Amino acid sequence: MTMIRVLLVDDQPMIRTGFRLILEAEPDITVIGEASDGESGAEDARALQPDVVLMDIRMPHVDGVEATRRIVDSGLSSRVIILTTFDLDEYVADALRAGASGFLVKDGPADSLVGAIRTVSAGEAVLSPRVTHRLLARFARIADHGQSSVPRSLEILTGRELDVLKSLARGLSNAEIGRELVISETTVKTHVAHIFDKFDLRDRVQAVILAYDTGLVTPDSAHVP
Repeated sequence: MTMIRVLLVDDQPMIRTGFRLILEAEPDITVIGEASDGESGAEDARALQPDVVLMDIRMPHVDGVEATRRIVDSGLSSRVIILTTFDLDEYVADALRAGASGFLVKDGPADSLVGAIRTVSAGEAVLSPRVTHRLLARFARIADHGQSSVPRSLEILTGRELDVLKSLARGLSNAEIGRELVISETTVKTHVAHIFDKFDLRDRVQAVILAYDTGLVTPDSAHVP
């Protein structure tokens, strides 16, 4: 069995201890190190080369955004999951621009944390539905006030690609989209790649912003708790 190697970066020892207990109860996950701030977290990532870094977003000295940027810029294959609270939209956006592979709320269920680590280690992104809803509601408000340009028409997408884009906007993973649309995960990946190519998108976050900006979905219609 291939072990997923995780580095914990959080300035609260009790949080790190709790995450370690949750993760080391899993047969395919091991915690290889802990750091209490972003600077030491970035240094430990370079030294230990974990598969996944769980990164708190607000820490002393160097925050999670800058630490993520340092890890990504160093060329490491480590993937970063940002841990946030419900009201840190602007920090989440900055972290995603810095190269984070996704974000989770700290008070989410344990199985979401474990699933996110497995998903990210497999090369996919993780978008917490709760934070996605709030983050993209802000983008929708900006669009309503005419402060952002509307992307190109979605008419170049096929019907199935539109379905996939709607599901992306709700923060669903490829596996979840496949189950919902009754198609294989491989087919979902193909549709996602086509959406990226057609609109020159970098990642899933840009895809969901596209869905909200164009009015394909709205915060109220996304049904995210």
